Amino acid sequence: MKIYYHINMESFANCYLVVNEDTREALIIDPCKITPALLNQIEDDRYNLTAVLITHSHPGHHRGLRTLKKIYTPRVYAAEYDLAGSSATILKDSGTITEAGFTVHYSSLPGHSADSICYRIAHVIFTGDVLTAGITGTTDSNYAKHALAQNVRAKLFSRPGFEIIMPGHGPPSSVEAEQRFNIELSL
Repeated sequence: MKIYYHINMESFANCYLVVNEDTREALIIDPCKITPALLNQIEDDRYNLTAVLITHSHPGHHRGLRTLKKIYTPRVYAAEYDLAGSSATILKDSGTITEAGFTVHYSSLPGHSADSICYRIAHVIFTGDVLTAGITGTTDSNYAKHALAQNVRAKLFSRPGFEIIMPGHGPPSSVEAEQRFNIELSL
């Protein structure tokens, strides 16, 4: 597995192209903005884009979905129809899907938004805005902040410490680093 990082400079949101080198299949997590560099990478390396995974409904994280759907025919996974359209596969709670030759584990983690989902492929967790290096995502209320903290502790902090966190904004982190240093979740 190779993970390529692209950033939308307008919203400073991260977009990830995850590639299966054996099958030449790829998926995109949070297509925030479809840039020539991202399209050239897919085309020049002859990747077959099979899926798009959306972590939550904030526009800065899925703005490029319409463009991708005009060029490719990926399966779209999200937590709500309004975001991805009626052809999307709607994910709820926790489960597993198979895309691009990967087993993708997903888990609902509401708090930052009602539809927040984290995806795990092997030992890499794509958290969207649920968790960013050192902080949790913003919330609309103290109740939502408390619920988000509980969900992160139960669903992410139960993972091995060496697993990598790829957030919706900012640099990568790890489960252990967040357990030890996240100012909003210190145990």
